[in-house]
Amino acid sequence: MSISKLFTAHPAAVGESYFGHLLAASCFGLRMVFAGFACMVHAVLPFLFVDTGSRAIAELNAHLVARRRPAPSPPPALRADLLNL
Repeated sequence: MSISKLFTAHPAAVGESYFGHLLAASCFGLRMVFAGFACMVHAVLPFLFVDTGSRAIAELNAHLVARRRPAPSPPPALRADLLNL
């Protein structure tokens, strides 16, 4: 595999350019770091950041699910076989 493909194969597979993927992944990562920090503070001071971590996880997951490409449909013959099970 060429060097350029190492950097572009995954972003292309999810419908992004290299720099678009860099920005999106960086934003996700920063959100997780800040949520993790809030969870650590919450562990010591349970009255602070009560739902910050769980809210961040739910929002990031919803964003990922909304952007996910639908799986390709199986060929018609295979679908018929699956329905006959």
